[in-house]
Amino acid sequence: MPTIVNSWNEWDPLKHVIVGRADDCHIPPEEPALDAKVPEDSDMRGQWGRRPQETIDRANELLDNFAATLASRGVTVDRPTPIDFSLPASTPDFHTESQFGCMPPRDVLLTVGHEIVEATMSYRCQGGLNICVTGHCCKNTGKKTRNSVTKPHPNRG
Repeated sequence: MPTIVNSWNEWDPLKHVIVGRADDCHIPPEEPALDAKVPEDSDMRGQWGRRPQETIDRANELLDNFAATLASRGVTVDRPTPIDFSLPASTPDFHTESQFGCMPPRDVLLTVGHEIVEATMSYRCQGGLNICVTGHCCKNTGKKTRNSVTKPHPNRG
């Protein structure tokens, strides 16, 4: 099997990347990690649900332009397929009323050498991001790579 992952430092030329999408992005419901990470004066405080369409459209415009710029420089760009982020997610340990989105794929995957490590997320609402990004990687390579380390995923629905 050919090596699919090969990243040893942050300085070599970029060859392949995943750029997210803001489609159906949500402001997460309150949860323990949110208090520490969301500033007191943030528009996100005290509200949750689907983000306003104009912010989703603007974010997608920026992400699309970024992806096009990378592609024009010879970088292979993959884009995750969004899922329904309005669905709740739960594990035996927690429940959240909605999810976040698949805009920041770098939050969930860490590449070290020939390994892809899937991060556990401090936001409970980011389970859908893991599903979009890791599912996308498996779909594009045809199978789960032998050089990936995953974590348990929450139930959706």
